[in-house]
Amino acid sequence: MPFPVTCAAGVLEGDLVRLEPLGHRHAADLAAVAEEDRASYRFTWVPTAAEVGNYIDAQLARAAQRTLLPYAQVAKASGHAVGATAYWDPRLLPDRDVLYAVEVGFTWLAASAQRTGLNTEAKFLLFANAFEVWKVARVDLKTDARNTVSRMAIERTGARFEGVLRRWSRSWAPGEAGLLRDSAMYSIIDSEWPACRTALQARLGSRECRTRACPPPPSGAVRPTE
Repeated sequence: MPFPVTCAAGVLEGDLVRLEPLGHRHAADLAAVAEEDRASYRFTWVPTAAEVGNYIDAQLARAAQRTLLPYAQVAKASGHAVGATAYWDPRLLPDRDVLYAVEVGFTWLAASAQRTGLNTEAKFLLFANAFEVWKVARVDLKTDARNTVSRMAIERTGARFEGVLRRWSRSWAPGEAGLLRDSAMYSIIDSEWPACRTALQARLGSRECRTRACPPPPSGAVRPTE
């Protein structure tokens, strides 16, 4: 079972954002926000309003195959979904059914929700759940190597750049249907998580983690000074 149960209803909740299992109940909200300024979506799979239903169906189909655990990003201030994100590509130890690595991806936010702290807190919740509840050894992130905005956002989470894998992933850039892209690869490993956790909390204004699936670090965990 690649994705263990995290908490009641699979919800991850912070101060700014609530990550809810993606469903068609989020379709109207996502259709509305997907039609805001789309300039930042050049390299990212973001449905148009007309495509949202099919987008949700595709993500749920992957979830049924247990290769994806998709979430709607719900802004707590409004109660409306403003984007999506997911766990993806779970990897198990070959000799036993133990999850040791997972990717965080398929992320997008409405233009109005960008640079508001929601993305930072959503990443915090996903990382904390992966490392502190699932006990993974590694979290991956990747993006189109040409997507400098996404790469800077990933680097601000504390993830380390590992290199560019050529022709590694499907391209989502306009006019590149069926083509492969070069992917910039990043990761956080378990020994780096305490420092990453501290830095993300500092960026969030030193808020304490309040999600049900995000307990405090184990006793004795290193908390480097910023």
